[in-house]
Amino acid sequence: MNRLDHAFQACRNTGRKALVSFVSAGDPDLATSARLVTAIAAAGADIVELGVPFSDPMADGPTIQEASQRALASGATLAGVLDLVREVRKTCPVPLVLFSYYNVIYQFGIERLAVAAAAAGVDGVLLVDVPFEELAEVEPVLDRSGLPVIRLVAPTTPPARLARITATAAGFVYCITVTGVTGARAELPADLGALLDQVRAVSPVPVVAGFGISSPDMARAVAAHADGVVVGSALVRRMAGPGSTDERIADCSRFVASLAAALGPAP
Repeated sequence: MNRLDHAFQACRNTGRKALVSFVSAGDPDLATSARLVTAIAAAGADIVELGVPFSDPMADGPTIQEASQRALASGATLAGVLDLVREVRKTCPVPLVLFSYYNVIYQFGIERLAVAAAAAGVDGVLLVDVPFEELAEVEPVLDRSGLPVIRLVAPTTPPARLARITATAAGFVYCITVTGVTGARAELPADLGALLDQVRAVSPVPVVAGFGISSPDMARAVAAHADGVVVGSALVRRMAGPGSTDERIADCSRFVASLAAALGPAP
């Protein structure tokens, strides 16, 4: 069991659902991102996804696109994100997942990433734009370093394909809640619960739902059909808001605490 497995087990033991929080690494700079990760972990985030900045984040909406551009402008790189992980690991045991586009890790070197990420303290890798059929190019390499590749499924995934994708999944399965790009939404599809129930029925690992979840009430409703929820754009937007760095980190921490409370055991 790695830190991801332990995190989900801890949630099950206490009757909670896992809160997966997304941070756009390097926005506004890597040092601030390290502070933010530590703060939101203390506030209740069970797992943190670190968005590796990329110049063409095609799966992301405007909020994360703009954050990625700011991170690149500040000089953030994949090597810098691994330094961030090493810094966080000095004091914080929260599981950390790299959320990246393939071009970034290809340029870095997959073998090099596997060794460096594991040594830094990364617990898994999520590759947004690598389809299931092409995971064989990267998954065995990362697996040798103990890094699960997080599988993605979507509302458009047919049942037979869903079964193939989840059969050998590790860490957790990320179920995209809507078609389209990331971004906070006012409401989610009415049939989302049925989709999540279908994914959980075939997945050997926990299933988390992400894309569009923007409030504690929405997180609670989605978590009724999942093992956890991912909140990204709503958190990234707060970190890009007005006020000093300390004020924005505090605002993010309060928001994460409200989400964690919503995912706690029923009274």
